[in-house]
Amino acid sequence: MENISIFVDVQNIYYTCKEKYNATFNYKTFMQKVLQNNNLVKAIAYAIDKGDVKQKQFQKTLESFGFEVKLKPYIQRGDGSTKGDWDVGITIDILEYAKGCDKIFLLSGDGDFELLVKKIITDYDVKVESYGVPGLTADNLIKSVTNFTPITKDMLLF
Repeated sequence: MENISIFVDVQNIYYTCKEKYNATFNYKTFMQKVLQNNNLVKAIAYAIDKGDVKQKQFQKTLESFGFEVKLKPYIQRGDGSTKGDWDVGITIDILEYAKGCDKIFLLSGDGDFELLVKKIITDYDVKVESYGVPGLTADNLIKSVTNFTPITKDMLLF
C-alpha cells in the first residue's frame, strides 16, 4: 500500500468536464478506485464559494467522500471579469503533504503546475499522477507527471 494525498482543482475539473462531455466528474467512483490499495493521508478539494445552495450541497458531498473542502470567495471585478484561483494554495498544500506520501494525485489540467510537479518528483522522490480531460489538459503538465490518466466518459455523471 502506498501513502497518497489527493488535490483537486474543482473549478478546472468542473469546467473541462462540462465543456468536453457536458457532464460532471464522478468523485465517488474516483475515490473508490484510488483508495482500493492505498492509504489516504490527505484529500483536499479547492473551490470557489458563490454562496449557492446547490454548490453547498456539492461541497457536503465532497466532504462525505473524505475531502476537506477549502473555499475562496467568488470575486467579480468592476470591469465584469472574475477572480477565483487556487494555484498558490494548492501548491503550498502539495509541498506540505508530499513529504509524507509515496504518490500525489493532482486533478487539474492547468499547466501552471508543471514546475511544482517537477519539484515534487525530483526533490521529494514522490510520484505524481494527474487526472485531466483530454484536449483540455496542458501538454506540459501531461509530460511532467509520472502518470497521466485521461478523464473519460466512464468517470462521469451524465
